[in-house]
Amino acid sequence: MNEGLTLDDLAAPLRALRLLAADFGHLSAPAVRVTPIYPERLELAFHDDLAGFEGWRDALGIAPDAVTHGTQSGGRTRVLRSSVEYAGAELELVAYARIPAEALVGAAA
Repeated sequence: MNEGLTLDDLAAPLRALRLLAADFGHLSAPAVRVTPIYPERLELAFHDDLAGFEGWRDALGIAPDAVTHGTQSGGRTRVLRSSVEYAGAELELVAYARIPAEALVGAAA
């Protein structure tokens, strides 16, 4: 952890969050994360809300091919991830969605 950091050291992601709230307040509310571990990063996470992720991706002008796709939890959870610089902060968009059991059975066959 980055010891000795102050709240001022998190100014970039906090400023970005303030601007996002002003400019995109009509979009789906994400889980928001600011941490002294990554003091320049603002994470917006969407849980079981791929449409929310896509709305933010589109609003921020992130190209669809800039999104990485993966899985976690033994292939049971889809993960979408992209990042962009916004207002001097690294803005990371992340989405997690359960993969339906039927899809898992079909993929194993």
